[in-house]
Amino acid sequence: ANDALVDLPAPSNISVWWNFGSLLGLCLATQILTGLFLAMHYTSDISTAFSSVCHICRDVSYGWLIRNIHANGASFFFICIYMHIARGLYYGS
Repeated sequence: ANDALVDLPAPSNISVWWNFGSLLGLCLATQILTGLFLAMHYTSDISTAFSSVCHICRDVSYGWLIRNIHANGASFFFICIYMHIARGLYYGS
């Protein structure tokens, strides 16, 4: 009776705002994976920390991409957290 491709028995109050919980899980998994890959090449010594970041960006295969995914993923993670909390406050759930 509607234009849906698959008519699932879902409640009518489910909207696009309910996607942020699964996006949070995806972001967290991505952060853990990229963080592990970055930690394999990073050194925390004060004299070599900057050099290790340069090494990651220049010498590690796709290190620049892993670093950017990790940095931007953290921002996206917090955006998803705020939207997830805002949805819960708005709908009272």
